[in-house]
Amino acid sequence: MAQHLDFGLDTFGDITAGPDGRPLSHAQVIRNVIEQGVRADELGVDAFGVGEHHRADFAVSAPEVVLAAIAGRTKRILLGSAVTVLSSDDPIRVFQRFSTLNAASNGRAEVTVGRGSFTESFPLFGYDLSQYEVLFEEKLDLFAALLKADTVTWEGRRRPPLTVFPPIESGSLRTWVGVGGSPESVVRAARYDLPLALAIIGGDPKRFRPYVDLYHRAFAQFGRPVKPIAVHSPGHVADTDAQAREEYWTGYKAMHDNIGAERGWPPLGRAQFNQEVESGALYVGGPETVARKIAATAKALGLSRFDLKYSAGTLAHEKMMHCIELYGSKVVPLVREMLA
Repeated sequence: MAQHLDFGLDTFGDITAGPDGRPLSHAQVIRNVIEQGVRADELGVDAFGVGEHHRADFAVSAPEVVLAAIAGRTKRILLGSAVTVLSSDDPIRVFQRFSTLNAASNGRAEVTVGRGSFTESFPLFGYDLSQYEVLFEEKLDLFAALLKADTVTWEGRRRPPLTVFPPIESGSLRTWVGVGGSPESVVRAARYDLPLALAIIGGDPKRFRPYVDLYHRAFAQFGRPVKPIAVHSPGHVADTDAQAREEYWTGYKAMHDNIGAERGWPPLGRAQFNQEVESGALYVGGPETVARKIAATAKALGLSRFDLKYSAGTLAHEKMMHCIELYGSKVVPLVREMLA
């Protein structure tokens, strides 16, 4: 039987370089992200995700507003967050914002909720970082309740019974739980009966197979059918393998080293970069190379969806647009052929 796989594109709205080599303004990057989402829809890509960050090197702090702008210019593509930092937000407001997006887009909204790999939102919104895990657990509990009922009585905090508007017009709000590699997070997603989105940003993707098996075992123990599994991984598509590596290297290294300086990582070397491209989590190359790697990951992990995080530091808007073009017109058909 052929394996069905949906295809997405994700961006964090990285601050990119303009034609003169200078960084573009945050406002221009947001306008470029909208153009990228519109082009993805025209090419038949299944989903477009925008991440939430609160720092100088990323332009998007309110994904649902950017997604709403894309919704007004598109017809069919799913529009979601990649991810929404639920720990430092209010679950009711998250639900309201995405249910509003869902209405505006005729049912095309989805949300991926996570703890977030960056922590700037915690002090920004007055949360104690020491409560990192507890905040997410409690807020996900309320958010999951909102997905299932019109009226919710909540005991985690002192809230009266609540009815949230606008309600989802039909069905439920598509919701994924984003996980970076914690077994507890995998089981938590299964406990709430929610699909799993694995963020695989380094190392051999097949090393995540134990998390997939754990997710299946958890659903078996809960006596429910397993939900879909997606992978979010970085990459870039160009006309040839060599061109893709050269285009991607500069921006990816700059982003890696900037974040690494905050986290104590050593600078990225070219050998490490090449290893990630050849056998790790970077999907960088010409269309056939990237398609083969996506197909191999989809088979190894039993995926229902693959999302390529196509933005990378200063990588120029024009190169990202060409990547989107090749992804939608060549990579996606090739992967579908391979999986058939």
